[in-house]
Amino acid sequence: MKIKYLIIVLTALCALNLATRVSAAETAASANPRSHSPEGTTVTFGTPHDGDVVPTTFTVKFLISGMGIAPAGSKSDDTGHHHLLIDVTELPPMDQPLPMSDQLRHSGKGQTSVELTLAEGEHSLQLLFADYAHVPHDPVILSEKIHITVSADAVAETAEK
Repeated sequence: MKIKYLIIVLTALCALNLATRVSAAETAASANPRSHSPEGTTVTFGTPHDGDVVPTTFTVKFLISGMGIAPAGSKSDDTGHHHLLIDVTELPPMDQPLPMSDQLRHSGKGQTSVELTLAEGEHSLQLLFADYAHVPHDPVILSEKIHITVSADAVAETAEK
C-alpha cells in the first residue's frame, strides 16, 4: 500500500513539475511579444557604403523605408528604432530584447545617425530595427552586412554618394 501511495505522489509531483516548466516557457514567450512589421520594410545605410575606406571617427547614417522612427519605450504601431551591429558574427536571439554592448549599439532615442570611432582595420556593420522594447519585429528588419576599412589616412566624407 505504501509503495502504491508513493508512486501516486511521485507521479503527481512529476506532472506538477512539467506543468510548471510549460507555464514558465509560455510566460516567457508572452512577456516579449514581437511587434509586426509591414511587408516590404527595409533598413539600409545612408553612409558608409560597402567597401568604403573611412577615418577612425566617422558618421553612420541609418535609413528605414516602410516604418517610422520612435524612441524606445514609445509603443506605437509600425515604428521602432535602430540598432547598429559592429563586427557581429552571430546574430542575437530575435525573440528577446536586444542586449547592449560595444558590438550592439542602441539608438533608443530615435537617432538616425551616430558618430562612430573604430580601430584601424577591417570591420563589418549591420542594422537591426527593433520595437519600443528593443525586441526585433516579426518579420525581422535586418540590413545587408557591409564591410568597411578604417584608416587614419582616410578623409571624412561630407556628402552621401
